[in-house]
Amino acid sequence: WIAPAVVLALAALGGRLLWLRRRAAHESDRNAAATAEICDLLASELAAGRPAEAALAEAAVAWPEIGPVGEVCRLGGDVPAALRRASAVPGAGGLRLLAAAWAVSHRAGGGLAASTRRVADAVRRDQATRHLVAAELASARTTARLVACLPVVALLMGSGAGADPWSFLLRTPVGLGCLASGLAVGFAGLWWIELIARGVDG
Repeated sequence: WIAPAVVLALAALGGRLLWLRRRAAHESDRNAAATAEICDLLASELAAGRPAEAALAEAAVAWPEIGPVGEVCRLGGDVPAALRRASAVPGAGGLRLLAAAWAVSHRAGGGLAASTRRVADAVRRDQATRHLVAAELASARTTARLVACLPVVALLMGSGAGADPWSFLLRTPVGLGCLASGLAVGFAGLWWIELIARGVDG
């Protein structure tokens, strides 16, 4: 039973890696949405005449990831650099635009509220595009998962018809080879679909 245990352990590892990748993708999507909301909030707060420090403090309440930026602003530090550091969070790339707008506004003496509003609009457009792409990719991802589950359905149907495919797969060298290669191809296909999807919407 050592060989079947190894194959099943590798299958569990592959499933966990796919799950971790999907969880990371969801986290990136949440951060992207939070970035859009933060840019909107900052634009509104600055347009209302609130100082940058107060606007960033309000933003930190809504999204803690931006908290260090508010602290840097409060201490009189380099806010654009802090925003660029915060943009390293997966999905928060829109903060790089905000950092650039902040730097230009301070160097040129322009209105920070107006430039922040333009950044917020750009981030919102990018968020809308991400939603559209995700909707278009949903059917491809669902189809890939259904295709990956078909062998399991076939095995269950075979068992229900009186055959014993599990004994062949788990107790014979040829069956173990088929099981291992089938799992490898299935996981490779799912991983490939995820790579394509993230390449398109990332």
